[in-house]
Amino acid sequence: MIYVDADACPVKPEILKVAERHGLEVTFVANSGLRPSRDPMVYNVIVSNAFDAADNWIAERAGTGDVVVTADVPLAVRCVAAGAFVSGPTGRVFDETNIGMASAMRDLGAHLRETGESKGYNAAFGPKDRSRFLETFDRLCRRAKTLSAETGRQP
Repeated sequence: MIYVDADACPVKPEILKVAERHGLEVTFVANSGLRPSRDPMVYNVIVSNAFDAADNWIAERAGTGDVVVTADVPLAVRCVAAGAFVSGPTGRVFDETNIGMASAMRDLGAHLRETGESKGYNAAFGPKDRSRFLETFDRLCRRAKTLSAETGRQP
């Protein structure tokens, strides 16, 4: 299963394209409206506007061999701990080797913004990010399919 933290996700079309190629189900999770799909492999879940409701919904379900797409580092921490393959929309992979540093850097950035030391501007999302995401996401989907074949778990 592919779980997508869909609020403000800039790579939804790319996710659908790769998921269809690999025959994987996709669940978009958001707390606002999502464009409906006629594809029986695509699910939309609308959660409440409560703080972190979408993150909690995904974290409660994502497990070994699932693929999660999120820019939210705390959600990535929870999903990596559950055994999921995790990518940000720019193609940044979160795994056991780098999730601790990613979390620490997020916390540092938050502290610097709170103290006024940093304005906290994010770089614009560009074509290179989209291309890097496609490559990373395809690789993670292949790994998820391989793992499900090895374990007998349905993708």
